[in-house]
Amino acid sequence: MEVKEALGQLDLLQKKLYAYNAASSSLYLDSVTVAPKDTAEGRGVALGILAGESQKLLTDEKTGELLSFLQEHRGELSEIERREVEELQRSYRQLVQIPADEYMEYAMLTNEASDVWHKAKETSDFELFRPVLERLVAFNRKFAGYYDKEKKPYDALLNEYERGTDMEFLDAFFGEVREKLVPLIEKIGQAEQIDDSFLHRHYPVESQRRFSDYLMEVMGLDRGHCTIGETEHPFTLEFNNQDVRITTNYKEDSVADSMYSVIHEGGHAKYELGIRDEFQYTVLAGGVSMGVHESQSRFYENIIGRSRAFVEAIFPKMQEFFPEQLGDVTAEQMYRAVNKVQPSLIRTESDELTYSLHVMIRYEIEKQLIGGTLEVKDVPKVWNRLYKEYLGVDVPDDKHGCLQDSHWSGGSFGYFPSYALGSAYGAQMLQNMEKDIDVWGPVSKGDLSVVSGWLKDKVHQYGSFLEPADVVKNACGTFDPSVYTDYLTKKYTELYRL
Repeated sequence: MEVKEALGQLDLLQKKLYAYNAASSSLYLDSVTVAPKDTAEGRGVALGILAGESQKLLTDEKTGELLSFLQEHRGELSEIERREVEELQRSYRQLVQIPADEYMEYAMLTNEASDVWHKAKETSDFELFRPVLERLVAFNRKFAGYYDKEKKPYDALLNEYERGTDMEFLDAFFGEVREKLVPLIEKIGQAEQIDDSFLHRHYPVESQRRFSDYLMEVMGLDRGHCTIGETEHPFTLEFNNQDVRITTNYKEDSVADSMYSVIHEGGHAKYELGIRDEFQYTVLAGGVSMGVHESQSRFYENIIGRSRAFVEAIFPKMQEFFPEQLGDVTAEQMYRAVNKVQPSLIRTESDELTYSLHVMIRYEIEKQLIGGTLEVKDVPKVWNRLYKEYLGVDVPDDKHGCLQDSHWSGGSFGYFPSYALGSAYGAQMLQNMEKDIDVWGPVSKGDLSVVSGWLKDKVHQYGSFLEPADVVKNACGTFDPSVYTDYLTKKYTELYRL
């Protein structure tokens, strides 16, 4: 075989894998947006077959031979081609360990689990979800062994979302968060509280939809390549850098919820839309890790979206969308309201300061579930205890407790820590960004193009071409969690005049 012929086969292999993934993504998008409720069975059959065919393609003996041949001739490959082969070989070695029947069964299980989770959440009934969660945990324990027999099971799963991360690293990171932020949260609890009552007036959904369109415009999201939908749990789904979908959820008595979910998911979309064209339809397309991806969504949502400069810039327009609700409110009141610290039940609705404690609770539970020291039946009890211990709140029911997130129903064990890491990465990106450019001048005028340009240069353009650690180093330098806790301490000490 000639190298040129092999590269042609490599290109076709990656496009076929893209096609299977695009088909599965389309079915998922439909299932959580517009599909009728009781239609999971048919999708399960289709998703199972698509997952099986994708695995069969990647683990085929001929694929292994192709990748080995290209690895042997790596000196004749471009830097991009070498990286493609490395990533495919990593996936090949991993998937070839998983029996095809188990892989298909798991794909069908996650489809079933999504349907069951929605019903369980609606009725606040953990017992309805418990049997399927037990199967998901068992599968993930088993798959962790397939992924890397040398690692502890949860470390192997963490590595799927943030390569190079393990429990030792995260224990130290969350230790820093707990040590520095819990005392600050307690001090704020004793300070004069911020009035955010105007955020909970009646905000018609149709007006919120128009406001979402405006926010996407401010973020520079081209509606020809990025649409917005509505679903129970907001998410972003990328097909390629010309086709990204974001979703949100509207509550008529809480305008900030959708506002910041749009900005958050818009941050994910900016990342995907900014990846180089040459990586499309290959394994190098898509964000490099969940931590890096969350750094982008959390950066836009909190560091920019909740800054005084940004709020003051968009507030006059916000008053146009909601004249009755915000006619008696000032930009400064809005800034303080959207940054109010109030320990709460729901992660996606939590403030910037307490957010990582929500993540830490999930991390501790996942670590025990996969480690075998916590049984699924005891998850609600442990969840409720940790919320009381870390955040001082009582959990009234499963809907507002352990059933609030969709991640476990999708089999995403090891994902949650990425949210907190992303927040920490973002704070350090800001520190470096401020050394290179004028951040707040343009933002105060509602112009995010300079900020987005810096992020595209340091993060977005690379997709998965670089390793996660290299992207973090490129944008952050040497990672230091104290930069994150110092950023929060400074911001909230000033905000609450401590």
